[in-house]
Amino acid sequence: MSTDNSLIDLGPAVPFPPPLLFVGGIAIGVLLDLVLPLPAVIPDARWVVSAGLTLVLIGLGCMFAGILTFRKFRTAVYPNRPASTMVDSGLYAYTRNPMYTGLTTAYLGGVLLTGVLWVLLLLPVVLTLLVTQVIRREERHLRERFPEAYADYCARVGRWF
Repeated sequence: MSTDNSLIDLGPAVPFPPPLLFVGGIAIGVLLDLVLPLPAVIPDARWVVSAGLTLVLIGLGCMFAGILTFRKFRTAVYPNRPASTMVDSGLYAYTRNPMYTGLTTAYLGGVLLTGVLWVLLLLPVVLTLLVTQVIRREERHLRERFPEAYADYCARVGRWF
């Protein structure tokens, strides 16, 4: 018996977990620093560590709040599955991407904690890949699945804040 695969909705079809972009940026930055160190531009001070930890905690808090909101509405968290509903409450009332905003905030905390300039220099690459390989796919999927609701949502809520 054959099945018609054209009827299978893969959602945004993002082929990897998006947090890997952020973890990869930090890991590659640290490895680059071992091979080709750049001058330290972040002071080695207690307040820098405190600020870094604060950013990591705030960022992870935003990410987990976004995940919990998706779970509450029983919609896909991982973007290789279709969305079952359009979520626009909780942090999603303020940003269309609280999980990615949170990961970016945590990444910036990682910059402070590692003190590695390469990690900071790789952030634009990470964000470019995030937008082109993840967010655009998610937005396309939501436009197709919830055309009117998503257009209204985009008019009210910015991508980041």
